[in-house]
Amino acid sequence: MNEEEEEKKRKMVKNLLPNKQIVLNQSVSGYPKESDFGLRSSFINCSLSDDSSQAVLLKNLYLSCDPYMRHRMSDQVAHPGTIIQSFTPGSVLVGYGVSKVMESTHPRFKEGDFVWGMIGWEEYSLITSPDRLNKISFTDVPLSYYAGILGMPGIAAYVGFHKICYPKERDCVYVSSAAGGVGQLVGQFAKMIGCYVVGSASTKEKVDLLKQKMGFDEAFNYKEENSGSALRKYFPEGIDIYFDNVGGRMLDEVILQMKAHGRIALCGMISQYNIEEPEGVHNLFSLIMKRIEMKGFVETDFDHVYPEYVEFCIKYLQQGKLVYVEDVAQGIENAPAALVGIFYGRNVGKQVVCIANE
Repeated sequence: MNEEEEEKKRKMVKNLLPNKQIVLNQSVSGYPKESDFGLRSSFINCSLSDDSSQAVLLKNLYLSCDPYMRHRMSDQVAHPGTIIQSFTPGSVLVGYGVSKVMESTHPRFKEGDFVWGMIGWEEYSLITSPDRLNKISFTDVPLSYYAGILGMPGIAAYVGFHKICYPKERDCVYVSSAAGGVGQLVGQFAKMIGCYVVGSASTKEKVDLLKQKMGFDEAFNYKEENSGSALRKYFPEGIDIYFDNVGGRMLDEVILQMKAHGRIALCGMISQYNIEEPEGVHNLFSLIMKRIEMKGFVETDFDHVYPEYVEFCIKYLQQGKLVYVEDVAQGIENAPAALVGIFYGRNVGKQVVCIANE
């Protein structure tokens, strides 16, 4: 080996950073388990000086644990023709997160910038196509908020409620999985415009949180109370808007309780993600008879709304009129447990994982 090659090798070794990563050990069947994931030690090149492409090297700070990620753990593409592609066993998990730019060859980003978007579940990520990363300009809130209220869950709540359901004052609104990252916001958005709001959750602690801290008019524990009976009790005249995060039997029951010209936003279906045979929806004839509008949506179709949402959200956060609850796990090694926990309702509020401070 000549001197030039040795120097090149020394520089390469010098630029390598240890990088812990969360990988998918095996395709998941049924409910995910911690053993489905592994913690892998690797290295990443921390210099982009020889890279002619427009890329960014990120130090990852927060990871967002989101139910939709379960789809990507199946052994085949769950939805051909959509953005959901399966993870390959042995590959690093990918999801929404918050990061700090360490180095950049992209004109829109510079060292020291904070960003949120799709990143690897690892300590450092090299993003070779960073155009869909969002630069963070407002940093007077915890950066973790960009994995939740100011990130994907927040914009999903905002566009799903305001752009899909077109609410009005005195509407009767029902939100399932109401104590999660999306549901807690939908309920508060509804109260801001004078709606009557009821949410459901999986524990007494979450029910109390919805009523005492989030301002919901009523809430019930769907594990302890029959959903049909609860809906009839809390909505004696029917439901105008249903924001659906769970699907399945709950959706089927709610359709029967909807008012004429009601609106249903399909945001998620966490009750269906871990079962082999999805539950059918049997009451669809009510959609016709009651002229109900039911629409699914993906928040990425509303990127143009994000600036409007951030301005709205920050205003109400600063005024103390919007409450946000996080459940923060510490350390990348605890990311699998945090992710698995959301499918058992262990989290209280939006589940995120802190893997590094600034």
